[in-house]
Amino acid sequence: MRIVAMADTHLQHEGLVVPDGDVLVHAGDMLQHGSLDELERAALFLRGLPHRTKVIVAGNHEVCLEKRPDEARALLGGFVYLEGEAAEIDGVVFYGSPWQPKFRIWAFGAKRGPELAAKWARIPPRVDVLVTHGPPYGFGDRVEWNGESRHVGCVDLRARVREVAPRLHLFGHIHQDRGVWREDATTFANVTTDEGMAPPSVFDL
Repeated sequence: MRIVAMADTHLQHEGLVVPDGDVLVHAGDMLQHGSLDELERAALFLRGLPHRTKVIVAGNHEVCLEKRPDEARALLGGFVYLEGEAAEIDGVVFYGSPWQPKFRIWAFGAKRGPELAAKWARIPPRVDVLVTHGPPYGFGDRVEWNGESRHVGCVDLRARVREVAPRLHLFGHIHQDRGVWREDATTFANVTTDEGMAPPSVFDL
């Protein structure tokens, strides 16, 4: 299965060259301000891509999917939208979750500690491809702030990934730390496109 993955397009998708594949994954932040109109534009872009299956996980900019879920989900007909849910595609189990450490007033934020750990506890024991918007601690989560480099990923997400050991963990959110890492049986990938400045990532599973 060829998986083509991206995140953080923020509607800056014009000119983005998206390779063909079996499954397209968008790991969140399709939108900029989070309105239904923006979601309609993003859905139009994704529908125009050739992949037979398209998996979407919301990010913190998908405000309408948290605040107006019925109207927003109605715009995503034909996509596999995962919000704390699993889907099996050609024998491969995908699980998607939009939650990340709470940041200002944006969508799908939860407090670090027990509140976020409870979200990750819902990840089932058998997952092949885990898609979250935010990164686990230590992989693709490095930011520069006030002249210092620090990790901002979720410790509890990393602990749960170690327990579940998916073959592939896809995420975005942190534009500064795109890349691929491997620990034991899991490949971790920050697939941010940094608002269309970087290409989508491709994985053969």
